[in-house]
Amino acid sequence: MAQTWRATEKARTRQKYLDAAVRLFARRGFHAVSIDELGSAVGLSGPALYRHFPGKEAMLGEILVSTSERLLVGLEKTLEQQTSDEETLRNLVHFHLDFAIAERDIIRIQDRELPSLPEEQNRTVRRLQNRYLDGWVDVLLRIRPEVTRADARVQMHAVFGILNSTAHNSMADRSVDVRGILEQSALAVLLGPVSPRT
Repeated sequence: MAQTWRATEKARTRQKYLDAAVRLFARRGFHAVSIDELGSAVGLSGPALYRHFPGKEAMLGEILVSTSERLLVGLEKTLEQQTSDEETLRNLVHFHLDFAIAERDIIRIQDRELPSLPEEQNRTVRRLQNRYLDGWVDVLLRIRPEVTRADARVQMHAVFGILNSTAHNSMADRSVDVRGILEQSALAVLLGPVSPRT
């Protein structure tokens, strides 16, 4: 029983460190945040962090790799639903928008700090991101077979730019339907006309 309690407490402290890292890395940048600041944010000394992580880079890697894994799981669950391809695409937009609104700090970190990852973790994140993107592309190409795969990938990057703009939008004016605007804009890019190649 004591071992279970210790393991639970260790896991809880570890998660507190990750939550603090997300907040601090998003606001100040990965390189500007010290080990002592991370410790202070969870009420511990800086060196106590090393009981849970080898260092800041490991924390950044866990944040970004686990984020890409979560998105991929969401994609797979959405694809498993018995819906039409167009409805699946709309569901993917809803899913990603839910994530983008809830995890604005993580999007900021990913935008800025991916190059700060060690090479192996950087490759892992990019591989997961490509699987996520290709899942969307497969759905789009079933709806719009006239679009080339290369063009569809460009469209997806544009869509993710729209949906991830929540990280840079204060949404201070709650009278504006930010979610509705972003959703409509993303679907317009996906389902609107693409000029044929000549």
